[in-house]
Amino acid sequence: MKILDRFTLRSFMGPFIMTFSIVIFVLVMNFLWLYIDELVGKGLGIKIIAEFLAWGSATLIPYALPLATLLASIMTLGNLGENNELLALKAAGISLPRILRPLIIVAAIISIGAFFASNNLIPVSYQKIYTLREDINKTKEEIKIPTGIFYDGIENYTMRVGSRNKRTQMMYDIMVYNHTAEKGNVSLTIADSGMIKLSHDKKGVAFSLYQGTTYEETNNLTYRDTSLALQKINFSYQEVVIPLENYAFERTDDNRYGNEVMAKNLKQLKKDKDSLATGYNETITTQLAKLKRGINLKYSRDFDTLFNKRLASGFDSYVMYDSLPLEKKIESVKGAIQKISSPASQFNVYEMESRLFSYPLRRTIVESFRKFSLSMACLIFFFIGAPLGAIIRKGGLGTPMIISVLFFVYYWVIDIIGKKLADDGVISPFIGAFVSTFALLPIGIFLTYKSTKDSALFNTDTYIIKIKKFTKRIQAFFGRK
Repeated sequence: MKILDRFTLRSFMGPFIMTFSIVIFVLVMNFLWLYIDELVGKGLGIKIIAEFLAWGSATLIPYALPLATLLASIMTLGNLGENNELLALKAAGISLPRILRPLIIVAAIISIGAFFASNNLIPVSYQKIYTLREDINKTKEEIKIPTGIFYDGIENYTMRVGSRNKRTQMMYDIMVYNHTAEKGNVSLTIADSGMIKLSHDKKGVAFSLYQGTTYEETNNLTYRDTSLALQKINFSYQEVVIPLENYAFERTDDNRYGNEVMAKNLKQLKKDKDSLATGYNETITTQLAKLKRGINLKYSRDFDTLFNKRLASGFDSYVMYDSLPLEKKIESVKGAIQKISSPASQFNVYEMESRLFSYPLRRTIVESFRKFSLSMACLIFFFIGAPLGAIIRKGGLGTPMIISVLFFVYYWVIDIIGKKLADDGVISPFIGAFVSTFALLPIGIFLTYKSTKDSALFNTDTYIIKIKKFTKRIQAFFGRK
């Protein structure tokens, strides 16, 4: 490897690793902000939260890789231009394509890695994150009984604590309503003080109550006996054990979300595509056979265009309709509406039947194409960033960051719109998956061409000179008149 190649590679890899880490960190913080309410207050360990964030960060690779490639390429060429190193290399007779040759190879490797990440890592990440999120949502919040108000966080129990010693955690003036009988407030325990202790596996909680009274009411009214019995039990010490469910985090099977489109690789998507396409074709064939047999139409020749043209050529239906009296017109219109309502409703049923296959089929095809669109986006972003850095000749994180964010937002918005339109069947899956790539491709070609020609694309003096020349020509033209 030549010295120039090692120099450009070192200049690129540092900013790429740094920007990729920064982008991932920013996106993970946004990801954490979205789901912070689901994580806090459930007694989850650091290991569970770290695993959740790790799989979440893996799902963000489709956004982080293109942006990091764009930002790193702008910074690399911008630093070379700002330090006059790019000018020195060109003065030595080295062209810009030769300078970019090792970086193009690295960008191609990044694109290949992006494809494998999209096909192998990201499906597993979505499957894990879906399962973890559901398991976390099933986990109830930790038992934290406030003072001065009634607390119903424990199923079938309502309690109130008057005060608490923060040092010893001893509670005072305790009321516990037991609703396990599901007969209302028929069981009440009042204690002077007490302690609460949660089992290690969070399967139960024990209340140690001191100096109190338990009141229990039968509340069994019958036709002959309407009296109520009240039982009063005084105690100096009583322990109440309450079983708990879903207070401890429990893992479930990771394969529950294996059928999600985002959790499948190309091989699985191809298998689903074949199955859905077969089901869709069979559904359409069955529906057409029913129509041909005239099951849903009044006459079996309603779709026979040649027959209908011959039938219509013999008389003018509008003349016949205008010759009818008003009552007959109304009657004929009502009859036509009744005759067409049944086929129309049946066609709606057919549409819903076909949608059971068509919508998942479109989503499957779109996701298959998106495995490749991510790789192409990384490569095209490089051919936007590198020429742009060579033209603007600004390094650091200031100007490159602003330009990168603008280009990425442009790409991201078009990508979301294309995916949505393709899923709904407005445009083809291929166009929906690659529309963002096609939108960036002309920009990359234009900037690459301009950079190889040493164009002063962002030099304001060039535009000022052109504007002055144009105004002088306008003045000279009107001066001759």
